[in-house]
Amino acid sequence: MFNLQERTAAIGQATARFSLLREEIARRGSLAFQPRPPEARGPKWQALLGELRTPLEHWQASRQAQVSQEPAAQSRPVMLLPGFGTHPVRMKPLRLALEAAGHRVSDWGLGFNFGPTEDRFERLCERVVTMARKEGEPLVLVGWSLGGVFAREVAKRHPEAVRLVVTMGTPFSGDRRANNAWRAYQLIAGHSVDEPPIGQDMSAKPPVPTVALWSARDGIVAPRSACGRKGERDLAIPMRCTHLGFAAHPDVAAMLKRLVSLY
Repeated sequence: MFNLQERTAAIGQATARFSLLREEIARRGSLAFQPRPPEARGPKWQALLGELRTPLEHWQASRQAQVSQEPAAQSRPVMLLPGFGTHPVRMKPLRLALEAAGHRVSDWGLGFNFGPTEDRFERLCERVVTMARKEGEPLVLVGWSLGGVFAREVAKRHPEAVRLVVTMGTPFSGDRRANNAWRAYQLIAGHSVDEPPIGQDMSAKPPVPTVALWSARDGIVAPRSACGRKGERDLAIPMRCTHLGFAAHPDVAAMLKRLVSLY
């Protein structure tokens, strides 16, 4: 009799969990299939297909003669923040290039980037502040795509711990649906792009030097959204790469080394 009661209770708990899971899947599905506002336009499908050329472009760029560069005059602490759905390992080529120039490079320490939560944002802020204190100087934050949103918001919260913010293909300006990933973001993150848990005014410039790297060939994020407007960043620099290419393209690595050395 006792075993029967335990089994009945276990079945009831499993049924309740399944019901909650089904409701959560339905809720996230409704977020993923929301209609795009007519005024919000992401890159055209031709640019999106162009993302498939990323490995070829990297190979071609790596075969070009590279101008040797002297190590940076001063070593800086740099933190790399990955894009949505990616792991810091995807940014390893940038890390190696910055380390070769003599900079001290770390990743954000949170593994895969599946979107912001209040807890993850607080943990990132604590990591940045702790590392800046340990290094004895503020950090350079380099954020790819969604990672750039994190970087900008951390700099707003703790400007004393951040020397420079560099965003790469980050959708911080204009309509938050002006990209080809917002539905996937809402499905996986579980909240609307209009209601992020880490800040509402994404376009507001952090109170530290802020540079936006963007590309007209970006097939994920609208170039205007990643470039930003005057007053939303200090400097916007165009690159010739795909959105996925920001994580490893040699030209991006060279630009990062120049920026880190300048600030």
